[in-house]
Order: sequence, then C-alpha cells, then structure tokens
Amino acid sequence: MTVNDDSFTNWKNREEIAESMIPLIGKLHRERDVTVLLHSRSLVNKSVVSILKTHRFARQIDGAELSVTETMPFLQALTTLDLGPSQIDIGMLAATYKGDDRGRTVAEFTAEAVAGATGADKIERREPRDVVLYGFGRIGRLVARLLIEKSGSGNGLRLRAIVVRGAGGEDIVKRASLLRRDSIHGQFQGTITVDEENSTILANGNEIKVIYADDPSAVDYTEYGIRDAILIDNTGRWRDREGLSNHLRPGIEKVVLTAPGKGDVPNIVHGVNHDTVKPDEQILSCASCTTNAIVPPLKAMADEYGVLRGHVETVHSFTNDQNLLDNYHKSERRGRSAPLNMVITETGAASAVAKALPDLKARITGSSIRVPVPDVSIAILNLQLAREASREEVLDYLREVSLTSPLKRQIDFITAPDAVSSDFIGSRHASIVDAGALKVEGDNAILYLWYDNEFGYSCQVVRVVQYVSGVEYPTFPATAV
Repeated sequence: MTVNDDSFTNWKNREEIAESMIPLIGKLHRERDVTVLLHSRSLVNKSVVSILKTHRFARQIDGAELSVTETMPFLQALTTLDLGPSQIDIGMLAATYKGDDRGRTVAEFTAEAVAGATGADKIERREPRDVVLYGFGRIGRLVARLLIEKSGSGNGLRLRAIVVRGAGGEDIVKRASLLRRDSIHGQFQGTITVDEENSTILANGNEIKVIYADDPSAVDYTEYGIRDAILIDNTGRWRDREGLSNHLRPGIEKVVLTAPGKGDVPNIVHGVNHDTVKPDEQILSCASCTTNAIVPPLKAMADEYGVLRGHVETVHSFTNDQNLLDNYHKSERRGRSAPLNMVITETGAASAVAKALPDLKARITGSSIRVPVPDVSIAILNLQLAREASREEVLDYLREVSLTSPLKRQIDFITAPDAVSSDFIGSRHASIVDAGALKVEGDNAILYLWYDNEFGYSCQVVRVVQYVSGVEYPTFPATAV
C-alpha cells in the first residue's frame, strides 16, 4: 500500500467516525438541550466534512490536528450521563485530559469535568421563550435564521412573530423568499412554506406569524398567544428609552435594539459587559457591529498591557443606508453611489466604547470609510500601550485569548497569509485578529480586525437575547480539571 493509500484510508476512517458522531450530537441537543462544542464551535447540525474541518482548527492550539478518534470517546461518555441544559466542549475535554496525570478513565474524567451539568447541580429544562422581530431587513432575517437554527431542542428561544409594514400583493411570499435565499449568506438550511391565508411562515417546523403594523401601538401580541416575549427592534427607527418603550405592549416584556442606543439605554457587547444588565431592565441596545468588533480586543489589550489612547479606522462594507446611484441623502457623502466609490463617513463606534468599557480611561477616536463590497469589514485599531511589548508576545497573547479566555466566542484568530474579506462571510465571532497584519513597535500596537458586520453581529445579538432570557447555558469544562 502506498503512502497516498494510507492517507486516504485514514481519511475514510475519520469520515466514518464523524458520521457516527452526528446522531449522538443531535440526540444530546434534542433530548437534553446540550450543545456539543469543539473549541467553542458548535457541532450541532454540522455535516461530516464540517466536523472534520472543525477538528483541524485545533492546530492553532498545539500545532497538531485534533482527530475525531480522540474526541469520540468523550462524546460517548457524555451520552451515559444524566445531563441538564449546557454547552460541553469535547475539544477542551480532550485537551485537558492529555495533561491529567491521575490515571482516570475517559468516562471518569468526563463525569468530573461536567459535574456541574449533572445530578442536583444541573439546570432544569425551561419552557421556550417567545421572541418577536420588529423589522425584517438584513439583520432581522439573519437573526431569524439563527433563532430557527437554535430552536432544535425546543427549550430555548422561539421566534413567534415578525412585525413589518404592509407592502402590497404577495408581501409574505416575497419576505419568505428573502429568508429562503440570500445573495451573500446562501440558502436557508431547511424548509420554508407560506400560509398566505393565515399570514404565517413555517420554517423548520417553527410557525412564525407575520403581523402588519405601521406603529408599535397598533399591536396586542397576546392576541397571537405571545407572552413575556423579547422584542428585537431591527429598524433603528427608535433609539432612546422613550421611543423604544412604545414596544412594551401586552405580551412584550423586554426590548432589544440592534443599533446604538441613545441616552440612558445600556449598550451591551456580549462577552464584555452583558453581565451588567439588571434583571429588571426592560430596554437595552446591542450597540453597533463595529463596536462589537473593537470592544472585545480592546478590552483584552487593556487588561494585559494597558491602553493610554487609541484610534480606530473602519473600512466598512456598504449598507442599505447608502444609494446604489448618486441621489439625495441627508448625509453629506452617503448619497454618492455605494458600489462605485469609497465613501468617507462617520462612525459612532469610538464614542460607544465608553459605554461598554466605562473603566477604560483612554481616549479612543474613530473614523470610517465605506467601500464597494457587500459584507465583511475590517477595523484597524491603533493603540498606545502602557508598556512596551514585542510582536510575538502580543500574537501569543491574542491567540490564547481567542482559544481559552471568556472572550473566545467574541475573538477569533487567523494565521492564513492570503486571507481576504470574503473568507470571513458567515463568521460567528464579533471580530477576527489577522495575525499576519499585526504590527507592534515598542508601546504601539496596530491590530487588524476582520468582522462579518451582518452575521457576526447577529450572533452577538442572539447571545445577548439568550442571556437576558435566561437560556444562555453554562459551558463545561469551565476550567482544567
């Protein structure tokens, strides 16, 4: 047998193991509300090849690809335990087990590492929490996809309704079609049918009522059986407490804005300040996509090196707020053709840092350039540090932050020397550190941070909603056993 034959046989063996993982992962998710992760990446509803590629990501941890032969025993051990709702990272289980010298079996080690999710300590499964989307544009449809994807266990968030302004004939059919197919993010993963007579979209078994209203005051959500719901406002029409309070109608308990909030509306960046949300807070904002991209790495750098001042330049994809061709716009430059020009514009992300990181005393300034790409942006974060550092030191630190810190769902890390913007379409992280572009000289560090300003931001929104609704489950192992 040749070397090539050996490699192919090894691949087929790993394919077979990954294929046998799928029903185990699915059963844990459906029956016990357990999400199986591999180094913070969900394996739920993933294909055989996707599972194998996710294992390959582990090369960033110890320089070697993690094999399904190493993680499968931990997955099998999980199926024997009386687990409650949780997220369990089999990649971290495998990594920590390698360093354990107590002679434990995989089953014994796994039971100890996830003890907080079993027995008397486990969280009881909850009734699903109703969610309403007010507005159904770019962010609204991506949030809808995520909510539908995450409803598989039936015990988390459940999208019950979408509120839009009526747009004439076949309105619901056209909106369902926009959910089904997306020029940037591809096909919806599942099936969608439309019941025009009852104004309902059925997506992967989720019955979603389409409500037509021109104003929040026109809707009584209890008429549709909706109770204690979280409403996500994707319109940006109202940004202060007074305006957003109009959504607090019968059936709605909390309002989450997918744009920067004004006045005393808390601006929340998940992973950084989500734990500051008061239980009785009814109105909050998820800030902007750019704020979500820069605040987590800024916090990471401030925690380790201190930050005296900084400037962020965002090179941002164009948005629906701009014109396809030159036309009137209330902003000075956004009226010029978006697909044909680079457009200098303003950004509020720098000033929003103070709301998310009130303890950071450094002055952060910012500016933005819109460029002719439809999705994925990059933030160039130029920082003066409180102490000197080397490029290698900062790279090692940020890599470790992306893998093991509480910010690992917000910060990703890439070493590919040929990475370009389209490579990050569909990224679920708030930002991705480009290792090859990082510059460090003395007390000056320049970070290049990619971010999918649509999908990555939508993931952050859903994380905030999960947290305030009480369905953000603990992750195990929390620390090395």
